[in-house]
Amino acid sequence: MFRSKVLFYSSFNLSLLNKQPFIIINRKYSKHTHPPPSEIVKLSYTQYDPPEFNETNENPYLIILHGLFGSKQNWKSLAKTFAQRLNTRVFTLDLRNHGESPHSPVHNYEVMSDDVAAFIKEHKLYKTAIMGHSMGGRVGIAMALRQVPHIEKLVVVDSAPVNSRMSSEFFTYIDVMKKIEQAGIVKQSKADEIMKDYISDISIRQFLLTNLKKDPETGLYKFRIPLDILSDSMGELGRFPFDSAHHTFHKKTLFVAGTRSNYLPPKVI
Repeated sequence: MFRSKVLFYSSFNLSLLNKQPFIIINRKYSKHTHPPPSEIVKLSYTQYDPPEFNETNENPYLIILHGLFGSKQNWKSLAKTFAQRLNTRVFTLDLRNHGESPHSPVHNYEVMSDDVAAFIKEHKLYKTAIMGHSMGGRVGIAMALRQVPHIEKLVVVDSAPVNSRMSSEFFTYIDVMKKIEQAGIVKQSKADEIMKDYISDISIRQFLLTNLKKDPETGLYKFRIPLDILSDSMGELGRFPFDSAHHTFHKKTLFVAGTRSNYLPPKVI
């Protein structure tokens, strides 16, 4: 299915080579719009340019796709590093139903890959590398196997191109976020108090709570992600709707797996 390499890692740390400035551009779109199922979602993004970016640079642009419950902000520091070290323009995107991108009742890999393909076309990114983590990795795989134009390279972080059942932990996370909304809290610290009764790992709590925002009209804290839509889409997110007999990608592909993670066992590559 893939011309690939697999890199296993236990930890990594990329630091900036120096303190040179970056040009950072943000584009936001209302998350409250609900496009019909067939409509492309216009994705919110941040653009990172290296200090001396040249439009004639032959290096591929890099598009980074986050995982479930994540956002483009998760990749902010690494995107800056990649822009400088690779000497290319880097885009971090909010996938539909995440971050500052619009909400849609349909949430599967086909429509998410269509959204990113539309982004590539709109911005005329004619030579692109895709890097995706978890759900974003599967979106990248879907784009590659569907032969989306202009993709030169693919990096998949901690995600596998196989059918799987979504971990019960993801359902727990959604249930807890719903409990927090139902509690009608006015202080963010109260959300963590509720969450820690169900989720002991503080790093996971902090990650999920990046989605908690205060409603300026009511003063109550709400999650910016559509919890019901994501809950209803769990079956789709576990499904991998491609087979090696009919879908192939022959360009360079790198799978990155964590040594303490079970999401990318070597036997599936």
